[in-house]
Amino acid sequence: MAQQYEKLDDRLRKVIDAQHIFFTATAAEGTRINISPRSTEWFRVVDDNTVLYLDQTGSGNETAAHLPVDGRMTIMMCSFDAAPMILRLYGKGDVIPYTHADYEALKAVHFDGKEPAGARQIVRLNFDLVQTSCGYGVPHFAFESERDTLTKWAEGNSPNEMRAYRAKKNAKSLDGLVTWAADDAE
Repeated sequence: MAQQYEKLDDRLRKVIDAQHIFFTATAAEGTRINISPRSTEWFRVVDDNTVLYLDQTGSGNETAAHLPVDGRMTIMMCSFDAAPMILRLYGKGDVIPYTHADYEALKAVHFDGKEPAGARQIVRLNFDLVQTSCGYGVPHFAFESERDTLTKWAEGNSPNEMRAYRAKKNAKSLDGLVTWAADDAE
């Protein structure tokens, strides 16, 4: 049954470490709620109340549109193997674009200076509530492998082509909120 915690402990960190996918949810007043799946390959636990992930350029950028306006963010992980559990992190998030001065420092400290092809931003969540629940209703799935489609696509584009793509596809949310990518295109 559901349990609530103010921070991560070693047991909860192990749950996070065992996952291959997480979901991030954001919204701003009057906008659609966005829920996006992500690989945990570029997900990092910074401390007991902070996580972050390196985010690749994709077909939209709702998280980058919602967080500056509202800040609320939930990250959810589900265990699909023998030990069922759902883990949610509730808090305030922010986005650090690849053009921001803090991006390189965060990348150096938390990602050994590496990033995936097409990296556009680091998303950080400072959370004040961790909630777990049983996960008994979550089906079993077996992890097969990471997909390389997005990485191969990004590798096939030059930095200028990536900026142009972000200007076209990542500068505004579905509801018209502007993201940092609008400035990157200029």
